[in-house]
Amino acid sequence: MSFVLRKATLDDQAAIEKLIAESVRGLSRDVYDARQIELSIKTVFGVDTELIADQTYFVACAETGEIAGCGGWSKRRTLYGASVYSASRDSNLLDPQTDAAKIRAFFIHPDFSRQGIGTAILEACEREAKAHGFKSAEMMATLPGVKLYAVRGYEGSEEVRVPVGENLDIICVKMRKVLE
Repeated sequence: MSFVLRKATLDDQAAIEKLIAESVRGLSRDVYDARQIELSIKTVFGVDTELIADQTYFVACAETGEIAGCGGWSKRRTLYGASVYSASRDSNLLDPQTDAAKIRAFFIHPDFSRQGIGTAILEACEREAKAHGFKSAEMMATLPGVKLYAVRGYEGSEEVRVPVGENLDIICVKMRKVLE
């Protein structure tokens, strides 16, 4: 399958929101229950317009023009969460000499999973973060994503409970990598 990576724009927002919901519903059902999935789509998962404005968010477009995947990196302190998820927001800039770039908001449509899209987006993010002077990267990985990130050299086993509403959490894993 071929695809083209490009920077996301605000015009992509509706398509990205749709992709995120389909990704979470399709790829998370083996690790999170239906209520956790639906609540997480309403709260934690969604478009982070700050990433788009910073031009650090990518979309992978299939030959049909459909957005097959998305993901980005950030030079800001926010580690995870959509623009509407105020619990995790911190727009302060990171210091590339001492802080890790944040790998953020990766979602792949189930029809396009395991075809290299996540890896391609991750490599683009790492290249850009490194070009901006970052020496390491970290993320809050959802359980379905841990395997991909581990294969790509990320390490970490610290499980974090992320509140999604109605007194429910999802488990995520904080992971980190030295950028070489």
